Amino acid sequence: MSTGPSLYRRHRPRTFADVVGQEHVVRTLQNAVEQGQVHHAYLFVGSRGTGKTSMAKILAACLNCDGAPTQPTTSPCGKCDSCVAIANATSLDVIEMDAASNNSVDDIRDLREKVAYAPVSGRHKVYILDEAHMLSPQAWNAFLKTLEEPPPRTIFVLATTEAQKVLPTVVDRCHRFDFGRPTVEQVATVLERVANQEGIDVEKGALALIARHATGSFRDALGTLEQLVTYAGGRAIEPADVLAVLGVADAEQLFDSVDAIIARDPARALRAAAKLADSGRDAGQLLRDLEVHGRELLAVQVLGDVPPEFQVTPERDIRLAEQATALADTDAVRLLDLVSAALDATANGAQARIQLELVLVKAAAPELDPSMAALLARVERLERGGAGGVGLRAAHRPEPEEPASVPEPAMPVADIPAPAPEPAPDPAPSSALELDDAAACWPAVVDLVRGENAMLAALLSDARPVAVKERELTLAFPGGAAFLKRKAEQEDYRRVAGEALKAVTGRRLALRYELRDDEEEPEGEAVLSGEELVRRFVEEFDAEEVLEDDPEEGEVKG
Repeated sequence: MSTGPSLYRRHRPRTFADVVGQEHVVRTLQNAVEQGQVHHAYLFVGSRGTGKTSMAKILAACLNCDGAPTQPTTSPCGKCDSCVAIANATSLDVIEMDAASNNSVDDIRDLREKVAYAPVSGRHKVYILDEAHMLSPQAWNAFLKTLEEPPPRTIFVLATTEAQKVLPTVVDRCHRFDFGRPTVEQVATVLERVANQEGIDVEKGALALIARHATGSFRDALGTLEQLVTYAGGRAIEPADVLAVLGVADAEQLFDSVDAIIARDPARALRAAAKLADSGRDAGQLLRDLEVHGRELLAVQVLGDVPPEFQVTPERDIRLAEQATALADTDAVRLLDLVSAALDATANGAQARIQLELVLVKAAAPELDPSMAALLARVERLERGGAGGVGLRAAHRPEPEEPASVPEPAMPVADIPAPAPEPAPDPAPSSALELDDAAACWPAVVDLVRGENAMLAALLSDARPVAVKERELTLAFPGGAAFLKRKAEQEDYRRVAGEALKAVTGRRLALRYELRDDEEEPEGEAVLSGEELVRRFVEEFDAEEVLEDDPEEGEVKG
């Protein structure tokens, strides 16, 4: 690779044909040059590294090229003195200013004096004001008249990353162009072209990683490539080199972390967090890398395939698709929520490594997280593993083929005699809620109720499912808890409990309560009398007991 100016300066676009992306800007400026309708002031808006300054220099070269058959031209030659001077930033007629360091009224007054002079060697003077939003309001006020009515053959190009900070009166006097971020494919295309021209040996997987990490900045991507050339020392640049130079997490470590979440293994998740932290990379960056990985998993889950912008190598793409399929439907979203909260916490002073560990442990063990998202994750886990439940992802999977030896019955299932010694398989899965499933889900129902009515949750925690019919769930209170049963049977309490049951199980069942004493009742647990329960509520919730005419119908209000 040749030495001298940076890769970006050597390979920045010199003509409109060299520009990758920004088609709307290219087409409009080309037409303006061809028709002789170039405006006197342009506002280029876009994130850093998207080509705003390069586009301004191309416009200046089109207006001042001496080597083209016609002047002005949309295809500057790049070889005449004017084109070379503009490319090297030595032209006396193309003045670049950094508004961040030249933002005072005196700087603008000096600019106004120089604007009055005619071009030195070219046909037009072009002023490129970078980071234009950094000018002070006083400086803008001093500049407005000149910007609105500049001398003949003088053009201003204002470039900014924050258009909302530019005065509206300035925006009104300019033709505005918004520069979009280039796609990963576009950045990778430019990287590959530059690598071929410079004779740089780099693997496609490494180019894809560089392009993705550049986040839409050609300048950042070429700067990283140049840094990698020095790092590799003449050998081929590999994806591992990119990971080392950029300080991002190894993809395999990220996959291992999510595998621990899929396995619901918090100990393994904690070890994965330690392995990530021990790699020597910044823990805050590791959280951001985990966020990117979670976003990719979510996109693959939703789209059903790895989109082009996420593709790196065939092996890695296959692994990403497999992991997205294995991950529970709610886990990708919940992982992103946990990472977002962790990044907010680190911004407020929390230790990034501890936050990383909390993210992975909570994601792997929803039962340790009291949030509603964790409750939904537990419910989905029950649905995916329970006999009567069907997970969201299962709805998209093809049904298994029926065994050839089991014909479709021509009579109701109940009338088919069961062969001995094993009962005949049910030709279709039952949608009824089984008692075991109801018992397993009941703690989640109580947790959900607790978010709306703590008193009702306290009541229901003493009940247990004992029978399930097609449209009814029977709950049993201990024999001495008649007071609890009466409270739970109140219409508003019954409604809240029924809605929570439907949210958890997906089934709307009528709730019936009874008192039952049997051998299944846990030993050693005293049954609270109605009076004792009232006393407990008064102490726990700072409540007041209100007695009505009928003491049995009295309410406890908090």
